[in-house]
Amino acid sequence: MRFAFAGCDRNLKLFEMLTLAGWQAVKLFSVPEINQLSSNKALLAQAQKMKLPIQLSRMQVSDLAALKELGCDVIVIASYNWRIPDWQGYVPYAINFHPSPLPIGRGPYPLVRAILEQHQSWAVSCHRIAHEYDAGPVLGREEFLLDEYDTHDTLNLKLQMAGGRLATRIAHDFQHCWDNAQTQTAALYWPLMTDADKTIDFFQSVFVARTQLRAFAGLECLAYLNGQKLGIRSGHAWPEKHAYFCGQIAHVNGNTLVIACTDGLLALTDWYAVNN
Repeated sequence: MRFAFAGCDRNLKLFEMLTLAGWQAVKLFSVPEINQLSSNKALLAQAQKMKLPIQLSRMQVSDLAALKELGCDVIVIASYNWRIPDWQGYVPYAINFHPSPLPIGRGPYPLVRAILEQHQSWAVSCHRIAHEYDAGPVLGREEFLLDEYDTHDTLNLKLQMAGGRLATRIAHDFQHCWDNAQTQTAALYWPLMTDADKTIDFFQSVFVARTQLRAFAGLECLAYLNGQKLGIRSGHAWPEKHAYFCGQIAHVNGNTLVIACTDGLLALTDWYAVNN
């Protein structure tokens, strides 16, 4: 199969597994790098090594026509922030690898909510690209377990590895997977997380704060301390009886602040003041 790939570094493993399965890449699409989630240096380096044409602007109808001229069989999407044009009539197939067990978790970035809702298992799914986001029939899923120790970072790594395994299965039996794709029902759409979702309230339980810290590990939480907005890169929370009032600084050690919560203490180990 000759394929065009649209994605970023988080799915480099997936790209590699497709090529190892014998698929031939003809072009790489990516997005301009704006944060760690859109990092593409490793993927671009791999594409340059393979002498692939690279495009960092949005895929247009003219690009689909060019792919047709290249004899492209399938467009593979994996963490590409733009909707692609209607591909039918230009390439025979188009698929997307989505980081959730579809139909649960449709939406732009379901990883955080998977931790916040304390799911005990998760999956990456491969589906046909349809007009509605993440709504096409599912070719396959690769499932794995989650537990109370998982963070956004570990979930991201598990998804990368599961994506590679799923890509291998799909690549080796593509036509059968495509022909037998299962229609999605009872879909749950998850919107992008807001600042409210990532803001820690010192009047809440430390168990809630701990879950937020896990869910946004590597992304940052927020908090308000004595009227100052804080960005929290990392921290720890534990239950403990105390006589402090919620939001009071109970201890300071260097740059680490220990803040009192309803039923315990929250240590901010890596934080900074946000200038409004």
